[in-house]
Order: sequence, then structure tokens, then C-alpha cells
Amino acid sequence: MNSSSTQFFNTKRMDVYEPMHQFSMWGDFKGSIYQDAAATMIIEMDAKLENQLSEDASNTTNGHTNQRDQEASKPADKVLRRLAQNREAARKSRLRKKAYVQQLEASRLKLLHLEQELEQTKAQWVDVQNKKTNALKSALHSALPDPELDILVKDTMNHYANLFNIKATAAKVDVCYLISGVWQTPTERLFLWIGGFRPSDLLKQAEDSLSQGMEKLQQTLAEAVVCGQALEGGSYEMRNAMDKLEELVRLVIQADFVRHETLQQTLRYLTTRQAVQGLISLGEYFHRLRELSSAWAMRLCEPT
Repeated sequence: MNSSSTQFFNTKRMDVYEPMHQFSMWGDFKGSIYQDAAATMIIEMDAKLENQLSEDASNTTNGHTNQRDQEASKPADKVLRRLAQNREAARKSRLRKKAYVQQLEASRLKLLHLEQELEQTKAQWVDVQNKKTNALKSALHSALPDPELDILVKDTMNHYANLFNIKATAAKVDVCYLISGVWQTPTERLFLWIGGFRPSDLLKQAEDSLSQGMEKLQQTLAEAVVCGQALEGGSYEMRNAMDKLEELVRLVIQADFVRHETLQQTLRYLTTRQAVQGLISLGEYFHRLRELSSAWAMRLCEPT
């Protein structure tokens, strides 16, 4: 009985649930697990926090860098646009200057051609005038009848009319060159009156009117040049002055009309033979002026 009870006791003791013992084991197990998990979680959170902080710092740094790059690129883009605009403006300015130089060169060549053509035409006209004057002299000394002399007179008058037409055409191209008298000899320029010879007193009133018009035109032309408005490139607005030059062209044409009218009016009061003699005298007068100019030019070329 004792042995069985002892056995029972031992078995019972071995199988008895010991809560304190279990609690101690659970506590050890629980403590070790919690400590390991907490440490792991802390490490993971620290790693995540570090990664997040590094990413934030990287993003912030990249953001600041991009912003600085954008801010730095703005002035550079502005400078590049300004340089491109300056290059384009310079290119257009060069093109305008080139076109202006080409226009000036074309105008110069055109005026040079006009001067050469006018001088050549004038030389041809003078040569024909000398021939007609000699023909009038021969006709007058050969006692030709008046109808034949009248034909020669009309032919000579048409020759003067042709001169006035040539001058009217030249005045529309370059009135300043025409009215300056450069195309005439120096002695002829001494008696120059609005681009030609001065009419006689038969039409004195018209002559005085044109002289007053010439003086007024010179005054208004000078005022128009002085009052010209300044433009870009150092040029001036010369529209008013150009209008005055147009008036000068009309004045030259009117002066030639007065000269032509003077010749016609003179011939109306003369007989045919007197008209022949008058045209001979007029031709010889201009011929002697040209000879005087040539003699003076030869004298200047002689060694002293």
C-alpha cells in the first residue's frame, strides 16, 4: 500500500500542472520574443526613417538645384534672345545700307550718263546750229527769194525749239545740273539766266516775273532744307524741298518758253531778210562766246 501510494504520489506529482513554473517559462519566452521583436522593429523603423530622410534631403537638394538651374538659365536665355535680335537687326541694317549704296551708285551712273548725253547732244546741236547759220549767210548773200529764205528761217526756229524740248526733258531728270550751266562754256555761264540765255526786252514783263519767281523759289527751297525733320540714320525729311525742285522744273520750262516766244515775237516784226540777219547775229553771238571760252581755257594752259 505504501508503495502504491508512493507511486501514486510520485505519478501525481509528476503530472501536476505547475502554474508558477509555466508562468516563469512563459515570461522568459515572452520577454525574449518581445525584446527581439522590438529591437527588430526599431531597427527597421530607423532604417525607414533614414531612407525617408535621405530621400527628402535628396529631393530637396535636387529641387534647389533645379530651381537654381532654372533661375540661372533665365538670364542666359534672355541674353541669347537679345543677341539673336541684335544680329537680326544688324543684318537688316546691312541690307538697307547695301540697297542704299546700290541706289546711290545707280543714281550716280544715271546722272553721269545724263551729263554725257546732254553734253553730246549739246555739241551736236551746236554743230548743226553753226551749219544752219552758215547756210543763212550763204542764202542771204546769194539773193535767194523770200519764200526760200522763209523756209530756212523756219528750219532754224525748229532747231531752237528742239533745243528747248531737249532741255525740258533733261530738267525733269536733273534740274539742278541743267540750271547750274555746267553743260555750257564758262563765258556762256556768265550770261546764264534760269538755265539759258536771257530774252530781250520785248518780253520784259514775263522775264521780270520769272526772275521774281526764281528768287522766291530759292528762298523757299533754302527754308525747306533748313526745316527738314531729322530721321533715323542721319537723313532728313526732304518732301517739301523735293516739291520745290518740282516747281524749279516748271520754272525752267517756262523760262525756255519765254525764250522761244521771244524769238517768235521778234521774227513777227521783221521781214524775212531781217529775220535771217537776226538769226545769223544770234548764232554768231553764241559762237563767239564759245570761242572766247576756248581761248581763255587755252590761255590758262599756257606756261607762265
